[in-house]
Amino acid sequence: MIGQSVKMAWKSITSHKMRSFLTMLGIIIGVFALVVLVSLVNGASGTITDTVNSLGTNMLTVTVTDDHSRPIRMADLSEIEALDAVHEAAPDVTAQATATGAHGTKNIMVTGTTPSYADIQNTKLDSGRFLMNPDIDNHSSVVVINSDLATDVMGRTDVTGETIRLNGRNFLIIGVEEKSQNGAMMGALTGQYAAYIPYPSMVRITEGADYTISSLLISADNDDTDAAEDSVKAYLNSRFDGDDDAYSLFNMSQIADSMDTVMHTLSLLLGGIAAISLLVGGIGIMNIMLVSVTERTKEIGIRKAIGASRKTIMLQFLIESLMLSLFGCAFGILLSWMGLMVIDVIGNVTYGLSGGVVTVAIVFSTAVGLIFGLYPANKAAKKKPIDALRTE
Repeated sequence: MIGQSVKMAWKSITSHKMRSFLTMLGIIIGVFALVVLVSLVNGASGTITDTVNSLGTNMLTVTVTDDHSRPIRMADLSEIEALDAVHEAAPDVTAQATATGAHGTKNIMVTGTTPSYADIQNTKLDSGRFLMNPDIDNHSSVVVINSDLATDVMGRTDVTGETIRLNGRNFLIIGVEEKSQNGAMMGALTGQYAAYIPYPSMVRITEGADYTISSLLISADNDDTDAAEDSVKAYLNSRFDGDDDAYSLFNMSQIADSMDTVMHTLSLLLGGIAAISLLVGGIGIMNIMLVSVTERTKEIGIRKAIGASRKTIMLQFLIESLMLSLFGCAFGILLSWMGLMVIDVIGNVTYGLSGGVVTVAIVFSTAVGLIFGLYPANKAAKKKPIDALRTE
């Protein structure tokens, strides 16, 4: 019975090709909007998440705003690293400087830090090495620069072993940072040009600087940033006599959590907007099915007269409605895949079809076909044979 109903539904759909296509158009547009919009949001979410992760999600940033005559110094880093749930700690003191090389001069951001900084920030080098403990102990004039600074000031990236001038002082380049895969966003967050020097050497290039640490980065053991945050807060409250205003502490994992929440909400919002198009498509299906029932009233009467049950008639029209919806869904998914391919080529990015959103589109389209086909199917099934046969 089901097979026969499918054949009859297919015959009805193909006998009015243009009408069937226009009926499916609402579903096609709805599925296309749903799949493409949600896929774009998921792709953007992945890019943002990668960028945030590259900055370090198991990291705490501490900024001292009032040292109460008990400033944090280099010797105190070992105490902080010994705290429960704390893995490493490193200064993160930054200053503006002028970098001069063979190829030009640029205003840059210089960070005074220690070897632990590379582990905490997951810094990767294209060549050379990062800072080492002897560089800190000897106050060495060495520097690690990023690839943009190497290219624009030195003229190329393979400059390890050469000299660059920072605020008029010579520094030996010992490493070049690997170019970030998320360059534009990383540049907005950290600055286009960056250099890293031993923390004690900051005094040489910065007027009025001393050896107190006003900002530092802390990594957590086993990514347990909440436990590390509690330990560090207890240490700082003890050091600054319980004055919470003496410092500020930020848990970087909060950024990732916030971004996940924002992207999830955005996906639901855009998916809901796209789902409205599917509902409009469902109304179109109902309208055409009502027309089909009217056109085939005599056929319904004949089938009922020779023994077709109400259930059989209803199943026939429900299957036809469902086929219209699912065909529209299939075309919509195909169009979405093609659209994302075009966006990938034009935007030089990678957005793929999400299996989850495709499943949602299929389930939603199935529901639309069944729900909006129910009333026309029920109307056809309720017709009395004598009245249907009398219809011209």
